[in-house]
Amino acid sequence: MDLSKIRNFCIIAHIDHGKTTLSDRILEATKAVSPREMQEQFLDGMDLERERGITIKAHTVSLRYVDEKGDEYLLNLIDTPGHVDFNYEVSRALAACEGALLVVDASQGVEAQTLANAYLAVDLGLELVPVINKIDLASAQPERVKDEIENVIGLDASDAILASAKENIGIEEILRAIVEKLPPPKGNADAPLKAMIFDSWYDSFRGVITLIRIIDGSVSVGDKIKFLATGKERNVEALGIFTPSPQQIKSLQTGQVGFLIAGVKDPKEIMIGDTITLGSNPCENPFPGFRKVKPMVFAGLYPVDPNEYPKLRDALEKLSLNDSSFIYEPETSEALGFGFRCGFLGFLHMEIVQERLEREFSLDLITTAPNVVYKIKTNKGEMVDIISPSKLPEPHLIEEFYEPYANVTVFTKSEFVGNVLKLFEERRGKQLNFNYASKDTVIIQYEIPLSEIIVDFYDKLKTVSSGYASMDYTIKDYKESDLVKVDVLVNGKPVDALSFISHKSQAERRGRVAASKLKEGIPRQLFEVVIQAAINSRIIARTVVKPLRKNVLAKCYGGDITRKRKLLEKQKEGKKRMKMVGDVSIPQEAFLSVLRVDEDR
Repeated sequence: MDLSKIRNFCIIAHIDHGKTTLSDRILEATKAVSPREMQEQFLDGMDLERERGITIKAHTVSLRYVDEKGDEYLLNLIDTPGHVDFNYEVSRALAACEGALLVVDASQGVEAQTLANAYLAVDLGLELVPVINKIDLASAQPERVKDEIENVIGLDASDAILASAKENIGIEEILRAIVEKLPPPKGNADAPLKAMIFDSWYDSFRGVITLIRIIDGSVSVGDKIKFLATGKERNVEALGIFTPSPQQIKSLQTGQVGFLIAGVKDPKEIMIGDTITLGSNPCENPFPGFRKVKPMVFAGLYPVDPNEYPKLRDALEKLSLNDSSFIYEPETSEALGFGFRCGFLGFLHMEIVQERLEREFSLDLITTAPNVVYKIKTNKGEMVDIISPSKLPEPHLIEEFYEPYANVTVFTKSEFVGNVLKLFEERRGKQLNFNYASKDTVIIQYEIPLSEIIVDFYDKLKTVSSGYASMDYTIKDYKESDLVKVDVLVNGKPVDALSFISHKSQAERRGRVAASKLKEGIPRQLFEVVIQAAINSRIIARTVVKPLRKNVLAKCYGGDITRKRKLLEKQKEGKKRMKMVGDVSIPQEAFLSVLRVDEDR
């Protein structure tokens, strides 16, 4: 097809601003899906995507659109993941487009994620078309939202399209704007093949299916292609486009978006952002922006029933086939037995993986407290990554401790500014910027350690702002920090799964909270259970679970006091012996209590 008749675009929006509903209406308007096949959230195939209202995996659909003049266009809609955890995947999907629809809720206005993805799109040179959605709501304020788009994002919103995807208002205007305002793809059809990978997944019959955008040249079935990042060469077995059902074709030309199957059985061979070229006639330079995705949050996953370990291993293997950013390795814990240390892009990514394991594979799991990747400089001058507190060397071997920092952007109403600033100060944040987007909306930017925001920061932010704040963050560099490892001991034995790394200023408080919460979670035994928190060998917190006691004096009706004392001493000696050999059973709720330590800030 003629390049001038192709439009590659995506939709940028904050969570719950109507991106998926708008995608549904565009599919209907271009007759890509019949009314009988149509269902809400059509492009979100996973139950989790539907329930949470977020896109986890990128999707693409090629649509035929005929304008009023009778000209036919090929519209390639690339539906991108929306959450900050998938920032790199979003950037690669945006790089596959020339333009984007910037969708903003008419009642909520510009929010953090809208701003972050809009800036990402501008940096990549995309043309933006503002769309103000949900104008049918009684609380809609389109004029105020236009001002916010202009003042906060710096985009001319005078001709922003007023729409309601739910009520099917403005859909035709949006399609016309895609054709008239978004530029066609640029590329040299005669140049050697250069194609960029922006997503992939595993199919048990065909191997890895790769979503690609052709930048230059063309690729045909039977061609020998080369993946530049890995150097591997493969033969193209099949090519196709989604309409939205898969439709196989003989070749993909410059500017087109589609899928490629090349008999790749190992998903680790395919890297998001990698460049594909022809083995016989390679391109000179790869498509810019490629980097290897590195997990930033680690947690241990253990089966509640030790016999389910092989089942968990198989489930992780299957899940990793469709999620190249998820990594895992075997781990053994004295307290929890055999399990896996798993790496995630962020806390939401961790929640999604855990929920999928429990739902799709019927597993009952214990998850240890998540931690970020720390770095240490040893006294030999070596830099070492620490993905688990149990891997931390002895303190005398550590010269410097580093932790990752993030830049957080928060949008909130001016009446909640004090509460939000207080929250940041409690979390060791350092203010970078403070601006008014409008008379009652404030943009706050802070630099803050990543460990302070991965667990419950977003929940706390929603609480202190009565639900009106939104946030987005980008991970920055590592900085030197005064960190210590806090061990949790039960009857003098360290429970490795409950140890955590904390800033020195917060270690004692967090240790006390962990000990007190464990006390609530551990049921009373026939002997005394002593729970302690320690930094190195120094005890910083101590609490006791009192033993269950039998009344040995029940049958002593009077008599000499020495007889009663003798019975009590005998019982005391028995409790002492029992404590030496007794094994404390720590339930799952007690482990989760350490995960929730930050809730008591």
